[in-house]
Amino acid sequence: MTYTSRAALLAATLAALPVTAMAQGAFDDALRLDPAAFTTVTVTLDGAPLTLRRYTAVYAGNPVAMATEQPARSMGPGGSPAAADTQTLDDTLTYQSLAIFVPEGATDAAAMILNVSNSGWFASELEPEVVEGGTYVSDSDTDKVGAALAAGYVFVEIGSRGRGIVAADGTLPGKAPAAVVDAKAAIRYLRLNDDVIPGSADRIVITGTSGGGGLSTVVAASGNSPDYLPYLADIGAAGVAADGSSTLTDDVFAVIAYCAITDLGHADMAYEWLYQGIRSAGTTADGVWSDAGQAASATLAEGYPAYLDSLGLTQADGTPLTAATMKSAIVAEVAREVDRVLAAGVTVPARGADFDITLRGRGGETQIAVPNDWLTVTDGAVADLDIDGFLRFVTQTAALKPVPAFDRTANTGNEGVDGENTLFGTPDAAYANFTPYGWNANAVAGDGSGMDDTGMDFAAWTAGEGAALAEQLRLVNPMAHLGTDAVAAPHWYLRHGMIDRDTSFAVELALAAAARADADVEDVNFALHWMTAHAGDYDVQTAYGWLAGVLADK
Repeated sequence: MTYTSRAALLAATLAALPVTAMAQGAFDDALRLDPAAFTTVTVTLDGAPLTLRRYTAVYAGNPVAMATEQPARSMGPGGSPAAADTQTLDDTLTYQSLAIFVPEGATDAAAMILNVSNSGWFASELEPEVVEGGTYVSDSDTDKVGAALAAGYVFVEIGSRGRGIVAADGTLPGKAPAAVVDAKAAIRYLRLNDDVIPGSADRIVITGTSGGGGLSTVVAASGNSPDYLPYLADIGAAGVAADGSSTLTDDVFAVIAYCAITDLGHADMAYEWLYQGIRSAGTTADGVWSDAGQAASATLAEGYPAYLDSLGLTQADGTPLTAATMKSAIVAEVAREVDRVLAAGVTVPARGADFDITLRGRGGETQIAVPNDWLTVTDGAVADLDIDGFLRFVTQTAALKPVPAFDRTANTGNEGVDGENTLFGTPDAAYANFTPYGWNANAVAGDGSGMDDTGMDFAAWTAGEGAALAEQLRLVNPMAHLGTDAVAAPHWYLRHGMIDRDTSFAVELALAAAARADADVEDVNFALHWMTAHAGDYDVQTAYGWLAGVLADK
């Protein structure tokens, strides 16, 4: 197949348009990359030296002015920044900057790996994983940089806004959908400059983990959506003209996402629907929950079936994916992964014996032993898999999140800013409850969120004065864009750990099903990875082997 670059296709398309439709982006001239403006980085790849060109740039023509002093990057209890710690920025543009690494020999057809961070949907500074003198290998299951460079791909890393950052004027510029807008602006920057550096902006592969996985899936689902143009115009993104029209696109070729934290407006319901029986039985790693927590769990669980059923999803075999079939679908995915590892020679302990599990975290590796009270393997195949036992097993590897799991600030006895709430609300508000339960149960007077302060329940608030809150939720949710006129990535690689309790398995299966149903999507490669907790980039050989395959078909 003859490969034609997006730059060539775009030039041909624009040449055929009326002159009035060809107004360039308001900041395009300032955002043009000088191909000679690079530094040289030398790394070691598979024991041999490799020279890279590094281009560093601000990808927004009108970047947000940031305060020099920012909250610390280190996480405190509950996943929020440690409140007492601050950091001083060396570069106040770091949240809207990118670094492009071009390996020797990269061609104009090479894929571009767009690596995003944003763990917990927090802001992410530009902190490249590619560093001078770094050592990388191509055959590791945890070294995506080595795999990408060995394949000749261009590796792009970005900083982006997110919750937890402060602007120079004291406001909070990382509210939703800032991270999505910034990723789209970076993509547009690559498109604008596709003609001056190796690599193809027609083959952008966005990848991330956790909040970064969620961000990646939103970008992959919402390509070219006009809903983001006002936000892109505000920061001076490439290709956005003064009249608000666009001459560039921001869709991507593929997404590789791990443990995506997404569908936040329904994630609490999905979590309790899956785990409510475990909580009520008091069999989690941290014991019995409070009466308030138990009541909230039951209320949230009751709301999920109607939402799930309203999506009209189907499984890969065409059967409906509903509240009545979701747990059996989860069982099937777990069994499929068990069969995979059995075929690879993994030994599964007998019923009643212990699984020896290695948990990897910021503090290193921890070994735990958890009884197998859910899985029976006979003659090298799954003979019995009990879903309730499996869910209990998951909760013994890591304690369940508090109730609610995501929108927990200022309700249900929870104190402090501890959920994803800081992602939502106005730039001058610390947080906002973003679900009907969280909003209606808000118990902190004077915080500007909830019925207690507004006199309106969630439905009334978001239908009127608080419509912007509903829009924030929609613009960070891939489910709101799949199946619409937005251009979805044709190729999806989605992974979630088999013992990852950070979000409901139902959220991940629903996302995969929604992607499969989108007319733009050609393939969805989804799995629950063996004995893996909340993590990413643990199956690099499989992921980048899959990517090589889909690239070869184009």
